[in-house]
Amino acid sequence: MNMRQKATVTELNLRDVPSISDKMKYYDGEIYFADNITSVPGLMKMFRVNFIAFVFCLDGNINLQLDGRDFSLRGRDGLFVDSQTVVTIQDHSDDFSCKICAFNTDVGFNFISKSMFEAIMQIQLHPVIHFTEKEMSLMMKYYELVDFKMNNPQLTYGKETIGYIFRAYAYDLLASVGQHLDANDGYILRQGDKLFRRFVLMLADGSRHERSVKSYADELCVSAKYLTSVCRQHSNKTAGELIALSVIGRIKQLLLYSDLSIKEVAAEMNFDNLSFFGKYVKKHLGHSPNNYRRLNGYGR
Repeated sequence: MNMRQKATVTELNLRDVPSISDKMKYYDGEIYFADNITSVPGLMKMFRVNFIAFVFCLDGNINLQLDGRDFSLRGRDGLFVDSQTVVTIQDHSDDFSCKICAFNTDVGFNFISKSMFEAIMQIQLHPVIHFTEKEMSLMMKYYELVDFKMNNPQLTYGKETIGYIFRAYAYDLLASVGQHLDANDGYILRQGDKLFRRFVLMLADGSRHERSVKSYADELCVSAKYLTSVCRQHSNKTAGELIALSVIGRIKQLLLYSDLSIKEVAAEMNFDNLSFFGKYVKKHLGHSPNNYRRLNGYGR
């Protein structure tokens, strides 16, 4: 298990979760659906998540902290947990039950839009949303669909269809979040927020493959240093790290869901030569492009 101690806070990566939870519904290395965090044997009291997660409380209640801020969840509450958040579980009722959806941060760059970005910015400030009965029912139907597909693999095309389900799920979830927060909070984007939004939307543009912070900073008419400062403030990541997440997310899509050769994927992503492309993929994914395809079921 790749969890390391940093002071008293345990670092929890998405790839660690399946090995410590017996309630997993689906996991493909990027997206994770599961039941009940309290089912995790010996769950640590305090941990920092290196992924993004939504927790939906179905019954009972739980008290916890996110970066030292106190929150309580009860039935039909949804909780947004951002990457790099320190979570402290304090106590929960005996009848507490929940559903969880978690995903790596690079997944989000594949479909984020202006309205989704603004909903995410708001929910970072107000991470607990009390959903209506119909909204919660809709969220749970996605879980039921994933569960059905996992139990009936002959009726599904495979991993790619889960990606489309997740995309629809994210749109519906953030649409509900936006409605609740718009009604309760007159959130106004500040100058730094607007710059970060423009940068993220540039990253989400599937036709852009720049890997240089300077190229983005020049287009945004700011210095690379200032862009990195704004990114750190909003995401705890540098501009370069966010660019790499976006690029590698697109590379993974092309390797797993297209018929392009490795050479063609490299050309599509504007890599000057195949050798540099191979080194870049191995640095970020831990495998060569060919091995990554083979290990993740390409062509099945």
